[in-house]
Amino acid sequence: MTQPKNVFHLAEPPYPLQEHLGFYLTDWREGYARFELPIETFLMNRYSILHGGVHSVMADTVMGYSGCFTGDPDRKELAMTLNLNVNYVGRLVGKTLIAEGRTTGGGAKTFFAAADISDETGAVAARATGVFRRRGS
Repeated sequence: MTQPKNVFHLAEPPYPLQEHLGFYLTDWREGYARFELPIETFLMNRYSILHGGVHSVMADTVMGYSGCFTGDPDRKELAMTLNLNVNYVGRLVGKTLIAEGRTTGGGAKTFFAAADISDETGAVAARATGVFRRRGS
């Protein structure tokens, strides 16, 4: 599978799990991040629907990124998940999972975020919230 190349200068190379699953960053700015994942058969569960763990990984990742944008590729910031809550609300019907994360509050070290997991048709599969701790690179 050929993955689209990140088009903005602040994009980081994929980390190992990201590369393995095939998701990629499509937008990243202060308080917001977006990842996309082509829905492939190896991501399905026994019911032949997208495994719930994929929703969780995508929510966790996109929320963490939403609170770590610095605007400077030489000043990398990372986040560690303190709490993750995922509510499954529907089923995706499209071909691409879209994870959008937004920071919702917090301070210098700890931040709160929310995520929506949907597809290109607008179907929403999950909503998540999380608490994260910023850590230097």
